[in-house]
Amino acid sequence: MEVKRHKGLAIASLVLGIIGLLAWCIPLFGLPITIVGLVLGILGLKSIYKGMAIAGIVLSSLGLLFSLVNSAIGAYLGATGQLF
Repeated sequence: MEVKRHKGLAIASLVLGIIGLLAWCIPLFGLPITIVGLVLGILGLKSIYKGMAIAGIVLSSLGLLFSLVNSAIGAYLGATGQLF
């Protein structure tokens, strides 16, 4: 029973990692998606699908990094009045 639950977590992490790579351009969506993907990937490491969990962690980490950089650039441009 426990292995099946962790299997789902590993697959969900991979899917959220892929979605997070597509959603980083809108940090409002990208940040929560990638954070949930990271958490599920870490929990999914206990399953037999450890490779999927690791791939989800890597993809979610990249999406999180891109989302944070995009947020920082947007905040800087907004604060300096260069946004529009």
